[in-house]
Amino acid sequence: MGTPANLLLGIVQGAPPGVLGVDSDSPLSFATAKALHDLGYRFCARYLSLGSSQAPGDLSSQEAADILRAGLSLVPVQHVLKAGWSPSGDLGTRHGQAAHDNAVNLGIPPGVNLWCDLEGCAHNTSHQAIIDYCNAWFEAVEDQDAGYIPGLYVGFDAFLSSEELYGALRFQHYWSAPQATLVDSRGYQLLQLLPLNQQLAGVYVDVDVTQQDLKKGSVQWLAPAKAPVV
Repeated sequence: MGTPANLLLGIVQGAPPGVLGVDSDSPLSFATAKALHDLGYRFCARYLSLGSSQAPGDLSSQEAADILRAGLSLVPVQHVLKAGWSPSGDLGTRHGQAAHDNAVNLGIPPGVNLWCDLEGCAHNTSHQAIIDYCNAWFEAVEDQDAGYIPGLYVGFDAFLSSEELYGALRFQHYWSAPQATLVDSRGYQLLQLLPLNQQLAGVYVDVDVTQQDLKKGSVQWLAPAKAPVV
């Protein structure tokens, strides 16, 4: 599946450090996105589906355009299965392929991070199965012609050690839940802040902040091409 002609209007760029934004499981209208911008937030993470097409309530092309038009940069992240799920390499391939295909269909341009959400693994899962899932997801996203850059959100019950997160995985872009295990030698480019599930502009969100990691890496997002609509 190649890159479509109807790309979203925006600029692919590295995120500067110290920028506040939100991640939301709920769709944002233009008015809500604009209200978040007016409150000082500058990016929004919204969800890609685990299946072969975007589910109702997940990111749509219109919502993505509205987020950008309101002055927020766009950070696409894929859903994770319900807590207690069992990772495997085959599942990582399927989920990574879905993330890639849904991003292409939304018109997300090359060079943007697509984020894998690693959390809620079953407590009896082997570390190798988690590693296999993550690396298969990475390969399914990267090893195609759309030009996306895989990133990894590290949440609760991810179970991998600091050394495994850095040395056993192919990722170079990491996003941290509160109190997540540190990624050895690299650290994080995006930090989720406490308290979680805040209500802002009438929608429940988590708040995040950007930073450079220890290797001077940063989130690659889709920034607005124009000044926000007033």
